[in-house]
Amino acid sequence: QVQLVESGGGLVQAGDSLRLSCAASGRSFSPNAMAWFRRAPGREREAVAVINWSGESTVYADSVKGRATISRDRAKNMVYLQMNSLKAEDTAVYYCASDRIKWTRDLSFAEQRYEYWGQGTQVTVSS
Repeated sequence: QVQLVESGGGLVQAGDSLRLSCAASGRSFSPNAMAWFRRAPGREREAVAVINWSGESTVYADSVKGRATISRDRAKNMVYLQMNSLKAEDTAVYYCASDRIKWTRDLSFAEQRYEYWGQGTQVTVSS
């Protein structure tokens, strides 16, 4: 059974940092790009960051550029999102997802590209 399980969320203050983790199981995701999305209260889910299959290429949403770093450990089947200088507007449920296309150089923010999703981890930033 394929699973993506996020962890590391919590209640933090504005300006703090947080590291989210995504543990994948059931198969190797080494050939797949991985992404973090988030859904803020009352808003649609949006992409935050994507990392390619090798870990050498990343893209970020403008809203987190310069404050977020996505990384992966292919040997451990793990993906991470380091968020610094957190703002109240970063409050959301954060989801990990895997690209349905293998070995691609085309990194996408489109939700329909992603096949497996985690259940999400809540991040709340108090101002």
